[in-house]
Amino acid sequence: MLKIWGRKNSSNVRKALWCAEELGLDYEAIDAGGAFGVVDTPQYRALNPNGRVPVIEDGDFVLWESNTIVRYLCAKQASSWYPVDLKARANAEKWMDWTTSTLAEPFKAVFWGIVRTPADKRNWDSINAGRQACIDALNTVEQALATQPYLSGDEIGMGDIPLGCFIYAWFEMPIERPPMPHLEAWYQRLQQRPAYRKAVMTALT
Repeated sequence: MLKIWGRKNSSNVRKALWCAEELGLDYEAIDAGGAFGVVDTPQYRALNPNGRVPVIEDGDFVLWESNTIVRYLCAKQASSWYPVDLKARANAEKWMDWTTSTLAEPFKAVFWGIVRTPADKRNWDSINAGRQACIDALNTVEQALATQPYLSGDEIGMGDIPLGCFIYAWFEMPIERPPMPHLEAWYQRLQQRPAYRKAVMTALT
């Protein structure tokens, strides 16, 4: 059985869990990271020398890096989530990498500043700078979703998974957000998916 190591409140772990749910895979979720520890043990470091989550074990095959895990699972299942057409696949993958390269860092400043920092210790300069950087980045997504219902194209696919995991917290955190109707409509479509509700829409901690 597929094993997915990681803490369920991690956006990166949610990618793997959501993907597995959408693909109908049998898997075992094993708590690791954060309050659960585990990641600094020799056993875990043998799986991932970086000491990060998620990690998957698929039989005797071990894989880390969340976006790569999503690609692997979708490709292995020969699923519509992993397009056969090279151009469609690249268009989906660009959004996966964009989320990591462009959105993740400013998003972290907002998430950690709001969710994981006591109210009396919050650095509002850092939070507001991160929030504005996120807004600037998400305007690119808003423009893309004005012409197609999903980041992956006409149908949902792996390109929607990374940002879909971040966007849940973006809309649930008590912050000011400018109207982005296409982004909001996309998020509403994600919320209608049972796999998304189960794997992604868990407590923000």
